[in-house]
Amino acid sequence: MIQKTAIIGMGALGMLYASQIIEGLGREAVEFVMDKARVEKYKNETFTVNGIEQDYTLIPVEEAKPVDLVILAVKYPALKAALDCMKNSVGEHTTILSVMNGVTSEKIIAKRYGDERVLYTVAQGMDAMKFGSKLRYTQKGELVLGIKNQEDEQKKRLKRVEEYFSRAGVPYAEDEHILKRMWGKFMLNVGVNQVCMVYQASYAQALEPGEANRMMIAAMREVRAVAELEGVEVTEEDLNFYVNLLKTLDPDGMPSMAQDRINKKLSEVDMFAGNVIELADRHKIQVPANRYLYERVKEIEKEYSTCHFE
Repeated sequence: MIQKTAIIGMGALGMLYASQIIEGLGREAVEFVMDKARVEKYKNETFTVNGIEQDYTLIPVEEAKPVDLVILAVKYPALKAALDCMKNSVGEHTTILSVMNGVTSEKIIAKRYGDERVLYTVAQGMDAMKFGSKLRYTQKGELVLGIKNQEDEQKKRLKRVEEYFSRAGVPYAEDEHILKRMWGKFMLNVGVNQVCMVYQASYAQALEPGEANRMMIAAMREVRAVAELEGVEVTEEDLNFYVNLLKTLDPDGMPSMAQDRINKKLSEVDMFAGNVIELADRHKIQVPANRYLYERVKEIEKEYSTCHFE
């Protein structure tokens, strides 16, 4: 039975899931693990979720001990540092979830900590926005869980996590076609994240007919083409499903990359367009929408002098 969770990353999703676990199981059920400098930085800050003050447990890496579940909730540029940060939290029976965007983090985590520990996860349907120490959202969304293979060990880990989320009140679903689901969510993020950053658009503005919407759909269709060449079928019906999912979010909200532009933080463009371009080059196909978005984001980011990892 899972009792204790460590979260790596105190951004929007980290705070979102910490607050849900605390609400369902109490403060002792979850902790944030981070370097000492961040502990010192955050210990005197007041964190709020939808206006409600949160009392989080912050643990320096050096004092961390093995837990039952690790949730990795950092941005892609911080992944390598995060893998080091969680080293003392991972024990013999620890299961690892990544709520990062993209289709590569699970493989990277498995290479470091073992394939059997990693459950494949898609975080979808939430509209969490974090500015400073304040998080707000109107939709919790859900975690979609799956396993890479049908080995007994992974099946047991999946059932333990599902039982834990049921007790904690964290919305979740299971998908036996988790790789297809991950590529579908990746397709959505490639479209809406990059477009909202480049065009400084909200969800509602990205859905309105016009240049931003056309660019979003074009970028998503390029992901469809790459996915097919990678052996994963993502259909036009899937594309429409994810576009319609945007309509359920706060119309005035915006995805993480648009928030990065406001907060002057480096974005995950290398994981989005960068990954699409790399795969397209490998398969010798053209992805002009993603090349354009990649170049524009890099131009925007030239204004930033530092990179923040949360």
